Amino acid sequence: MIRHLVLFKLNDGVKRDDPQVVAGAKAFQELSEKIPELEFWECAWNITDRPIAYDFAINSAVVDEDALKRYIEHPAHQDAAGQWRAFATWVIADYPF
Repeated sequence: MIRHLVLFKLNDGVKRDDPQVVAGAKAFQELSEKIPELEFWECAWNITDRPIAYDFAINSAVVDEDALKRYIEHPAHQDAAGQWRAFATWVIADYPF
């Protein structure tokens, strides 16, 4: 199995209730229903407010690197990630477990 973690930081001045952000979060929340490669999926807003904290997180898992590639290339994932490019930056970690 491969764990796929993503942490998102909203750009300066962007708020969680911005319509673009709300739509982007919804797009990620719906991915588990659209991408069969996902063995595990959760995403949520961070509940702490610290200077080093990121704003939104995805914690997911796929069976292997081929499944991870299919997930990344899936049109629903590309659409969701594309929405976030307009208002956030992110970091990723993929590791076997």
